[in-house]
Amino acid sequence: MRSVSESYSVRGECMPIAAETPEEAVALPHKLWTRDECVALERSGLLGMERYELIEGDLVPQMAKNPPHTRALRLLILWLQTVFGGDFVLQEASIDLRPEDQPTSEPEPDALVLTLSFLDLEPGARPRPDQLRLVMEVSSSTLTVDRTIKARLYARSGIVEYWILDLEGRRMIVHRDPIDGAYRSIEIYSEQECVSTLAALDRTIRVADLLK
Repeated sequence: MRSVSESYSVRGECMPIAAETPEEAVALPHKLWTRDECVALERSGLLGMERYELIEGDLVPQMAKNPPHTRALRLLILWLQTVFGGDFVLQEASIDLRPEDQPTSEPEPDALVLTLSFLDLEPGARPRPDQLRLVMEVSSSTLTVDRTIKARLYARSGIVEYWILDLEGRRMIVHRDPIDGAYRSIEIYSEQECVSTLAALDRTIRVADLLK
């Protein structure tokens, strides 16, 4: 494995997969939204926020979970729970970011690993960046957003490790070493390779075992 500086290290024969634009989305005025405005929209009944993520002021539609996505996410959660324990692993939970990004972004990763039990979080509190060991997205049509905008958000907040399971490309994209708002190490693992997280280097999983 080799690290790269502000570039991608492609392992095997994997190539980037372009994301498709969702065909159906609610037509809203193009503006930068805030968390407070989204709360007001939801309370007014004009918008069901469970269908969207707020990312850098944009309301990004959340795609319906198809069977491959649901299965891959379930396999991922099961593996993370065996490594870290069930009370350290959350699924589809909102997280906090650095204060500068808080007003206009509220990402909801598919999976995350905490540094503490979720039982030790304050009731109603979102995990902070320093309470996150690993953040993960299971990606198909959202791949471009996950690799660019979300990667920058997570890196700016100092989230130490960010994985993208690319369903169509059948690969794992591992981001590490956040410095100055960017991940300096980006490694791509093919489906026949094994990957481990920095928080448990001795526990590996073959990428293909998450794509059954």
